[in-house]
Amino acid sequence: MSRIGNKPVEIPAGVDVKQDGNVVTVKGPKGELTRIMADDITMSVDGNVVTFTRPNDDNKMRALHGTTRANFNNMVEGVTDGFGKNLELVGVGYRAQLKGKTLILNLGYSNPVEMETPEDLTVEVPDNTHIKVSGISKQHVGDFAAEVRAVRSPEPYKGKGVRYEGEYVRRKEGKTGK
Repeated sequence: MSRIGNKPVEIPAGVDVKQDGNVVTVKGPKGELTRIMADDITMSVDGNVVTFTRPNDDNKMRALHGTTRANFNNMVEGVTDGFGKNLELVGVGYRAQLKGKTLILNLGYSNPVEMETPEDLTVEVPDNTHIKVSGISKQHVGDFAAEVRAVRSPEPYKGKGVRYEGEYVRRKEGKTGK
């Protein structure tokens, strides 16, 4: 198993960490995140270093240890740098546009698909075939990007659809005539 839970998390300058029982709040220059951590994992703040300890070495406890540490590290990274996902639309006539807080996708369906963007995320459309999703919560950014991709995921024959930037779509050969 991974030993990621044993690595300490360094808190950069300008980031404030508050712990109230198992509720942890991290406040930084980009915003504030609050999360309920696992009851069994103890978090100790020592100056600008945070460490996590587990009560025993059960497999479930070891996995929870690493997950708790990774979630906290993502919170610290989110309030300092933020997270982002880039999507690209591949296909003839596939395009995106932003009207206010509504993302409008024309992806070959009879009607355009309209998606409301969540309050804590910023969605940009630099040109009509690229979408940038950014925010301070890694989970929310990934979830919204996955929802947009699921509207028309890439198909294996021509590679058309919404894909992450740099994503490789494995192509199939298709039918061969006699």
